[in-house]
Amino acid sequence: MTPRDLVCSLLGNSNFDRIGLFDFFWPETPGLWIAQGYPTHVVIEQGREVVKPADPHLHFGFDMHPCGGWFDLEPIRGYAEIIEETDEWYIKRTGAGAAFKFWKHKSGTPEHIDFRMTSREVWERDYRPYLLELDPLRLKLAEDSAALAVGRANGKWTFYGHTFVWETMRQCLGDVCMYESLALDPGWIHDFNRVYTDFFKAHFRALIEQVGKPDGIWIYEDLGYRNGLFASPRMLSELVFPYFAELVDFFHADGLPVVLHSCGNITAALPLIVEAGFDALNPMEVKAGCDLFAFAEKYADQLAFVGGLDVRILETNDRATIERGVITLLNGMKARGARYFFGTDHSVTPLVSYDSYRYALDVYHQHMFY
Repeated sequence: MTPRDLVCSLLGNSNFDRIGLFDFFWPETPGLWIAQGYPTHVVIEQGREVVKPADPHLHFGFDMHPCGGWFDLEPIRGYAEIIEETDEWYIKRTGAGAAFKFWKHKSGTPEHIDFRMTSREVWERDYRPYLLELDPLRLKLAEDSAALAVGRANGKWTFYGHTFVWETMRQCLGDVCMYESLALDPGWIHDFNRVYTDFFKAHFRALIEQVGKPDGIWIYEDLGYRNGLFASPRMLSELVFPYFAELVDFFHADGLPVVLHSCGNITAALPLIVEAGFDALNPMEVKAGCDLFAFAEKYADQLAFVGGLDVRILETNDRATIERGVITLLNGMKARGARYFFGTDHSVTPLVSYDSYRYALDVYHQHMFY
């Protein structure tokens, strides 16, 4: 059974014989592992040879392979204004009128500095008109085509990914304006989500027609934080999830299953996620309070699960601790009849050594069959 066949079987709930494998990494992790023996390859950038870490999705033999899809979603395409800069960070204004502060030498959530899209009037006058028609220049056709070809050549389950209306609202309005508007101006929120849902469908359709159809889709929408959801289930049900369901139906009509990635404690949103028709859930963040076994006991027949290993177990870099944690998780998911893909509950951080991660995968391979 190829990796692609396995993922199709797990998501389709038929004829699978082992637990799948997929994970994410902090951007700097593979690079830091080079000194620990992680393989590299040479690429040409601006006419120069540059040594880069190998693609972890291929190096570790993951069953899924990301193939792009991250088209430009900001109203003013390609806009980037550097407002302020030091050796350590920079502040950039985006095509949605938002200013964010980014670290230069490490990853992390950008600091929210300023937002201009602060009312329905501003939205309608300055930004909405840019989003009403398909703009092919937003797509990364050559890049996505190359990635799709690599995934297919290696027998992987290929997928396009992107954020959707929730994360787009946060990027455009900022947290304060967004949460106030959810409560005080739901009509604006509905219009914003209507416009962007049509926008996403049009550009995904163009991507599929021009590059090719992948095996599935990942949608990245962080609906929760450490203590729970960012908005109540009722508010999400009324203002956000109808658009989630519409997008899932759009992909399902083309035979594409959809995985939802949502960090934080999303326990209270599980009924909404199932009702919207998502096929799988990632990453079930343990340190935020998600209980993967409880999720599996209730929803194993309706959702597949990707991730869920408390990354702090790997960060101990202690083989006994890692072995115990991995075996407990794998056996627990098998005992509950869950369709499961082994991986961490967020991403593999730089605190995890290359040797520790390889050891975790060794344990996985010893216990991966149902």
